[in-house]
Amino acid sequence: MIVNGEEYHIEIEGSSKPVVLLHGFTGSTKSWSRLIQTFKNEFQMIAIDLPGHGHTKVTSSEKYRMEQACESIKTILDQLAIKKAAFIGYSMGGRTALAFANMYPERVSCLVLESASPGLKTPDERLARQKSDAELAAFIENEGIERFTDRWEQVPLFESQKHLSAEKREEIRAGRLKNTEEGLAESLRYMGTGSQKSYWEHLNTLHIPVLLLTGEWDRKFINIANEMEKLLPNAMHQNILHAGHAIQVEQPEKFDTMVREFLNKNSTTY
Repeated sequence: MIVNGEEYHIEIEGSSKPVVLLHGFTGSTKSWSRLIQTFKNEFQMIAIDLPGHGHTKVTSSEKYRMEQACESIKTILDQLAIKKAAFIGYSMGGRTALAFANMYPERVSCLVLESASPGLKTPDERLARQKSDAELAAFIENEGIERFTDRWEQVPLFESQKHLSAEKREEIRAGRLKNTEEGLAESLRYMGTGSQKSYWEHLNTLHIPVLLLTGEWDRKFINIANEMEKLLPNAMHQNILHAGHAIQVEQPEKFDTMVREFLNKNSTTY
């Protein structure tokens, strides 16, 4: 789909209530394949490759910025004639879904934020993260996608994924390797946690229903979700046992049950 002059890759399955799916860093629409097949008879599942990921190609660094990505998502909904949708976002996709809800609250019926944050609170934190993201971006460009993937798989955040089957781990790795050096590097520089606006001070203005999901081994994001729950007017935090950062992969049945119940209660048909 051509969106604001750029080529966005979108996968749509099913009908009825629209649900937008936003993947994490190094992911793509394929990250949601299992969920799409599980839910396509109940909802219209709309998966989007974010800038620099999968098959979405953008032509300028500015188009990677969070605000520009959210504007493109709005245009996608416009072109699909969807006035309002539920959003499910994982990690980077959760940051994007939350940013979108703050920019266009009238377009969001409810939010599922899996292992996500509103960004970093202080300028110093953001500056330090920008520096580390820039260093990682340079590593990707200089060393290539395979060496970066080797390094990324050793990040403590993904330690619990070592409990997955070899087949599932290889599937996740293959998905990461399909991305490009340029795309991931630019995403880090312009859409990373350090580059995006902080939404902590805006949470109390977001009145739509929000489901915050974390895994019991992901202490950093449990603490973030606990803080978010206190600030959001209409939020519920569920902590999933025997899971880390990627709950939909590590505990898919529990993830499906909680998300289905929440969407049935809060999503709408438009």
